[in-house]
Amino acid sequence: MVSSLYQARDSVVIWEWGRQMSSKSRSQYDFMTKTPVSSLIIRLSVPTVISMLVTNVYNMADTAFVGQLGNSASGAVGVVFGYMAIIQAVGFMFGQGAGSIISRMLGSKDDENASIIASTGFFMTLAVSTLIAAAGFIFINPLVMLLGSTETIAPYAINYLIYILAATPFITTSFIMNNILRFEGRAALGMIGLFTGAVVNIGLDPLFIFVFNMGIAGAGLATAISQLLSFCILLSMFLRRKTQSRISIKKVTLKIRTILNIVTTGLPSLLRQGLNSVTTVLLNYEAALYGGDAAVAAMSIVSRISMLVLSIIIGVGQGFQPVSAFNYGAGKYSRVRKGFAFTTFLSEIILIVLIIPVIIFSGSLISLFRNDATVIEIGSWALILQCIALLFLPPCAIIEMQLQSTGQRLSASVLSSLRNGLFFLPTLLILANLRGISGVQEAQPLSYLLSFLPSILFAVSFFKKLPKEDK
Repeated sequence: MVSSLYQARDSVVIWEWGRQMSSKSRSQYDFMTKTPVSSLIIRLSVPTVISMLVTNVYNMADTAFVGQLGNSASGAVGVVFGYMAIIQAVGFMFGQGAGSIISRMLGSKDDENASIIASTGFFMTLAVSTLIAAAGFIFINPLVMLLGSTETIAPYAINYLIYILAATPFITTSFIMNNILRFEGRAALGMIGLFTGAVVNIGLDPLFIFVFNMGIAGAGLATAISQLLSFCILLSMFLRRKTQSRISIKKVTLKIRTILNIVTTGLPSLLRQGLNSVTTVLLNYEAALYGGDAAVAAMSIVSRISMLVLSIIIGVGQGFQPVSAFNYGAGKYSRVRKGFAFTTFLSEIILIVLIIPVIIFSGSLISLFRNDATVIEIGSWALILQCIALLFLPPCAIIEMQLQSTGQRLSASVLSSLRNGLFFLPTLLILANLRGISGVQEAQPLSYLLSFLPSILFAVSFFKKLPKEDK
């Protein structure tokens, strides 16, 4: 009798838990498919923009603190940034791949398979990033040279990179968890983890660098600690069941089809970030060749400032991605169209407002990071060119996000390769050879302009094929 009562009680508890979870899923479904598109994108964009801004403010603060140690130390930040772009590429590949699939599955109310994708993506990322970190430790000396270091920059880069290698598994798995949260429409939860880590990093930088007299190694240690903290906070969101999808070793699948689906869907992100890494390395090589450590430091600073501006547009686009994927999965095609148009328009308006003061105060901004006449001269003109070219970027970036979030893997991969590599790499080599340091300054802006027309053609093709009527 007692046993039967316990079983009955357990059945009621399980039923009540299932009812609450079903109600939560329905509520989230209605939120993603019935909230006015413009309002929904803004609500989802705000936490992603804040996350991007805080992360980039940290990057800039890191550059500013390290810049006080000299040109070689400042250049080392740019060198290690190339490695971080590689591990970010891995994190984004699994994160965007899994997130896009999960969002479409939730849109079609397939919660169970969404959890399988989340778990498989998480543990795949952890395994791959651990292998990358191990290889980095073994080949650390040739690695920093491969990343574009000079003989004078190399010691600083190694001292910094050691800590980044140790934190690599936490950095990459944080990316996938943040992307899953974002694609579920829970970007605010992801923001908490990234925001906390970045704030802690900014606070630890001066403490370790100057108070504990660790130099550039202090910046690396601060980054490692903050990334571990972000990882723990983001993981707690899944363990405390704040999400629809679950992360569990029991739900991992080794089916080749599932793994390939995650990887190929995330391939545009890998290409985009991977090519960014390659271009960063090549940019360091060319800058060092034609301008020495000062040029490497200048272009590194320009990259950080322009990325701060661009991060806001990327944040808006990332707010649009779950709207696109979820509604595409739910068959709400009119909302997909409205979302693309609104996001592109909003991004251009924001960008115009942002770049005007950056252009006007370009020299002063560069001097905040490194008050060196040569660095300021090289960096200020490069920054002005970057800002002008950024005006052509929103349609390019947002159609890439559109294609990836709706599962158009080949188109998204081709477009990403064009903008981030196939245009920029030859442009940099040709212009640097013809115009020296001026060519290095002009290459990235020109590649943005060249990628504009193909992006428009891909957008027209996608919307012609998109069904005219909702399911």
